[in-house]
Amino acid sequence: MKMADDRIRFLKHAIKHKGKRYRVHYSTGELINFPKGTVTIYARDYSFKDGGLPKELNPKNDTDIITDYFEKDRARITPDNRYFKDIMKLLKKRGLD
Repeated sequence: MKMADDRIRFLKHAIKHKGKRYRVHYSTGELINFPKGTVTIYARDYSFKDGGLPKELNPKNDTDIITDYFEKDRARITPDNRYFKDIMKLLKKRGLD
C-alpha cells in the first residue's frame, strides 16, 4: 500500500506536496515587520479552488473579489519555522542566500 508523501519538497521553481506541484518563486528581501532572514514564497499561479500554496505553509492572500483586487498566495518563512533550513539549503545551492 503506497501512502501519500506528507513532507514538503522545495524545488528550484516549485514546491511538491501530497502529489501536487505548486509553481513558486522565492524572495530573500529584508522585511520591516519580520525577523532578519525571513524568506517569502510567492505562488506563480492564481488558484481559487486549491490555493496557490500548501496549507501547511500558512499562506496569506488578501484578494478582494468585490473590488477586483487579486493577489497570489504568499507565505513568510521565518528563521524559527521548521521549513526554514530546507529552504535556505536550496537558496544557498542556487546562490540566492
